[in-house]
Amino acid sequence: MPGWTSSRFVGRMALGMAAGVSLAYILLPMVFVIWLAFFAQEIPSFPPEGYSLKWFRAFPGNDRFVSGFLLSLQVAMVATAIGLAIGVPAAVCLVRGRFAGREGLNNLLLLPLIVPGIVLGIALYVFYVEAEIATGWSLLGSLGGLIAGHVLLAIPWTVRLITASLVGMDRAVEEAAQSLGANRLTTFRRITLPAILPGIVAATLFGFIASFGNLEMSLFLVGPGRTTLPIAILQYLEWKIDPTIAAVSVLQILFIGAVMLVTDRFVNIGRVV
Repeated sequence: MPGWTSSRFVGRMALGMAAGVSLAYILLPMVFVIWLAFFAQEIPSFPPEGYSLKWFRAFPGNDRFVSGFLLSLQVAMVATAIGLAIGVPAAVCLVRGRFAGREGLNNLLLLPLIVPGIVLGIALYVFYVEAEIATGWSLLGSLGGLIAGHVLLAIPWTVRLITASLVGMDRAVEEAAQSLGANRLTTFRRITLPAILPGIVAATLFGFIASFGNLEMSLFLVGPGRTTLPIAILQYLEWKIDPTIAAVSVLQILFIGAVMLVTDRFVNIGRVV
């Protein structure tokens, strides 16, 4: 018994140390970026010569950053909304339906999570070029083409999280509603939809974040005169390296963190994620 207790204690210690090292490995770069955002000198060096907030004030004065933020926000909101409109019915079909090819369809909808972003961007670029040749429609470089590409980032999150919510839901509640005279649409609106609301909110959040921070695919789809915030950051780094980028990154972290906190305030995301 003492040996077993001792081995279990050692195992817990090893697991805790491994978790701590992994967490430090993930968070340490972010800590350095936040620290760098407050450096006073233009050329980063250690130790810092002083601290200042001037790099945060540079963000509103940079038109490229502001326009990139607004475009990223617009594209993320529209793409997330379309992804929900497609992903929610698809998830209901996959969980409640029984048809041939169901597993294949599920894998197809989740594929954008597996395919590297740069591969997905190249594939969409080639598809848009071929579609323009075949139809004459101007897709490449258009706002609609960019949004359509970002919809592919939102759909997998929607399908995955809504599926998890539906699997964890008691089917007997829906059957009871239908046995009392409710049709399928009423049952979905009054019973199913409120039950999977945490999953919908979580899917909205993760789809928005995936679209807002996307760089690889956007590089192939963005048109002349347009730039998303990640692309604006990349272009700025090509010519200049100063704490401005760190300040912009901190503002991004604060923005996404605020969205997550507000979302979790109304819906407990931990129930689904």
